[in-house]
Amino acid sequence: MGSAPSKPIEHVKAETVSEKKEYKPLPSVSSPPVSVDGSLSLKSVSDWEAAASASAKTRLARAVLAHTNLNSALVRREAFIADPHVFNTELDFKTGPVTNQKSSGRCWLFATTNVLRYEIMKKLNLKEFQLSQSYLFFWDKLNKANYYLELSIQEAGRPLDDRLISHLAGDLISDGGQWDMVVNLLENYGVVPQSVYPESTHSSSSGPLNKLLKTKLREHALVLRDLSFTLRSSGKLSEGDITSALRARKEELLSEIYGVMSATLGVPPQPNDKFAWDYYDKDGKAGRWEGSAKQFYAAFSNKHYQASDAFSLIHDPRNAYSKLYTVDKLGNVWGGRPVLYVNTEIENLKNAVVKSLKAGQPVFFGCDVGQFSEGSSGIMDTELFEYENAFDISLSLSKADRLRTNESAMTHAMVISGVHLDPQCGKPLRYKVENSWGENSGEKGFFVMTDRWFEEFVYQVVVSKSLAPKELVKVFESGDKVVLPPWDPLGSLA
Repeated sequence: MGSAPSKPIEHVKAETVSEKKEYKPLPSVSSPPVSVDGSLSLKSVSDWEAAASASAKTRLARAVLAHTNLNSALVRREAFIADPHVFNTELDFKTGPVTNQKSSGRCWLFATTNVLRYEIMKKLNLKEFQLSQSYLFFWDKLNKANYYLELSIQEAGRPLDDRLISHLAGDLISDGGQWDMVVNLLENYGVVPQSVYPESTHSSSSGPLNKLLKTKLREHALVLRDLSFTLRSSGKLSEGDITSALRARKEELLSEIYGVMSATLGVPPQPNDKFAWDYYDKDGKAGRWEGSAKQFYAAFSNKHYQASDAFSLIHDPRNAYSKLYTVDKLGNVWGGRPVLYVNTEIENLKNAVVKSLKAGQPVFFGCDVGQFSEGSSGIMDTELFEYENAFDISLSLSKADRLRTNESAMTHAMVISGVHLDPQCGKPLRYKVENSWGENSGEKGFFVMTDRWFEEFVYQVVVSKSLAPKELVKVFESGDKVVLPPWDPLGSLA
């Protein structure tokens, strides 16, 4: 995020594209309320029950749903028939194995390494290969700890009950992340094969470690706040001297975080340390590579479509299109690349996906995977469940409304590796999705996403500049960004 600013960033209210400045007629009120004071009336409940029990549909729903999981009972058979795992446009090289993030929130790191390994496996003729997700996880977590404590220094003058301080102290070292954050990690630390830095109990099940780290970091933030108050109260030190003293103390505190992490996750290679990696290719021929993590990343990066050259196209109908957005106080590497999004129409996201796949590039994307999806079959379809028919209700929130009301956000990152195009018009009908929940989820680890689901619940695709519309590349490179507040839905981490 660069050096710490001397004053809070002014948040700009983004220009909306979906709100219409017009007055709707007042709704007609047919009768006065049963409860004049607003409390729940038992008479209302009796009336509702009388109406419900008279409905054959409601009686059937009650007979079934009291004993059966809601989603299992209401899944539509037609969706299984309409959404086959068949795609007429796929990447020419198949990677493996299907990865598994297990009980952790590292989907963005798995999606990234699933994209990166495509080029490595092609170059080395490998049958199966994984980059170390844990290696990136370690450096991300340590950097997020530093980032939080730097913000604690920067904002030490705010009261503890200030909204910003409360927000920062929430999920302060989330397992999740964003594309620009992973680029920071790749550029600073490189990557290593999984065998060089394998999984541990606490990378695969991160909850206990996160709980301990958050407890210590909140304690550390208070230490730094108290020290800041003491140093400023003396009136004898310059701002530069105060910041220097606070950062020296911060580094002492971070050594405790490093100690906990290295004990639970293992000691990672330094990015410039040399290591040797032995492997077999598809033909059973042994190979060996020697070098550092940064050299490995440089050696096997796709020269035509480098990670650092890619950026995020998003579809956020709350805000104006063809503009650049960022979220205040969001990042992992202090002084690193900020999280940036170019907002555009949904068709541009779809076109970027198709163009990338035809160019042989898997696509990192962010979505709200928990909406209208079924894990065992791997189907993501807005018509998957019969909620409206079963309960005689209408689900009418728009994509913008879901964002405004915290009904939806970017919760999960995966990879698109194929698409089924309409033979007549060439438009996408469904997409092949590589998940990171193991091969027992979906169709041997792969999901199928309908085009309608894409429109409603995909928020981001990452595309190389050379494959993106030129006018949107100009928006990204302009640096003229709208700064959204830290708690904006675009600040959610996949």
